[in-house]
Amino acid sequence: MREPCVNWTTPVHAKQLLTYLRLLKLSVGLLINFGAPTLKDGLQRVVNRLTPSASPREPATRRTALDSNLPARRLTPMQRRNFVATTGSCAAHLAMAALLPPTMTRRWIRSQGRVVAREPFGTLEHVADGIWALISTPLEGDRTTLSNGGLIAGTDGVLAIEGFFTRDGAAWLAGRSVELTGRRPTHVALTHYHADHVNGVLGYMADDRRPTVQATADTRDRASLSDIALLAPDADTTLDLGGRRVTLSPRAGHTASDVTLTVDDPRVVFCGDLVWNGMFPNYVDTTPSLLGRTVRALRAPETTFVPGHGSLATQADVDRYLAMLDAVEDAARRAHAAGTEADTAASAFVMPDAVGEWILFGRTFIPRAFSAWYRELDVS
Repeated sequence: MREPCVNWTTPVHAKQLLTYLRLLKLSVGLLINFGAPTLKDGLQRVVNRLTPSASPREPATRRTALDSNLPARRLTPMQRRNFVATTGSCAAHLAMAALLPPTMTRRWIRSQGRVVAREPFGTLEHVADGIWALISTPLEGDRTTLSNGGLIAGTDGVLAIEGFFTRDGAAWLAGRSVELTGRRPTHVALTHYHADHVNGVLGYMADDRRPTVQATADTRDRASLSDIALLAPDADTTLDLGGRRVTLSPRAGHTASDVTLTVDDPRVVFCGDLVWNGMFPNYVDTTPSLLGRTVRALRAPETTFVPGHGSLATQADVDRYLAMLDAVEDAARRAHAAGTEADTAASAFVMPDAVGEWILFGRTFIPRAFSAWYRELDVS
């Protein structure tokens, strides 16, 4: 969601707020113009899927909600102060004063594998023999790791996947590697150059024990990394850990230089940010049409997918993700063909009910998705 400075609110602002209520499966939001003479004058309540009362004379005691069992939720005085402090920096802002339902965050962070370690920032889950996935839970407030990652162990080495957002995150995973396998990671693989995947890579370094860090040249350059074992840009790289082979494949879509890691028997794919499960993806460096094609190429039955964000996924989850990407593409193409500006199209976008719930991790993510599509369509 955007927070533009405007002189007054218009119907399109209410429609934008309604879009986000629908995406987040929330009942009520507030459209606030802090430039009005009083807060009451600048306050507009927007309701998602209002259920009319049985009688116009019936007292207004009913509360509309998608989940009738969802308890009423109000902003506490401290929350009100924080809300105004973070949204009132210019004369008028559009803001949604609705909190993310606990039931929604619980669904997003649900564990699919056996949990072998749990921290405020995530859980380490057993996926298969010698394979563990770190599922980060930043919506809980702790961003030590922020992205997902994991460990793959063989008899001769251990591969850690992702450098995470902080050194503490990488150091924590290295410690779990010692507990689970008896050794620190001998190799580290980075799926792309975004900060939540590379910032903490030095946390794996301990004295003179330095794992081999494998990444693309683009990731090395953009993240300003040194001592990197470069991956081939146009061919798979096979890493033999002793009794277990990992295939590192160059991809593109989320960025121009993504990497996936695949283990067979059982088949497990670490997808990086090519796949998000239950969260709307970040299109900041995305080529949208390429993203869709790449994700379709990853589909395979009887596969466990470790997404860049969100819980472990099955092929059904990946198909739902593709349906969401297709919905965004269809809306962007229609709006572009009609000559509608990207921001206006994003404001009017309503996620189809058929694709289910998608958490918005960032307010700008939907406008960013439409801008990415417009960039591509402008040159096609």
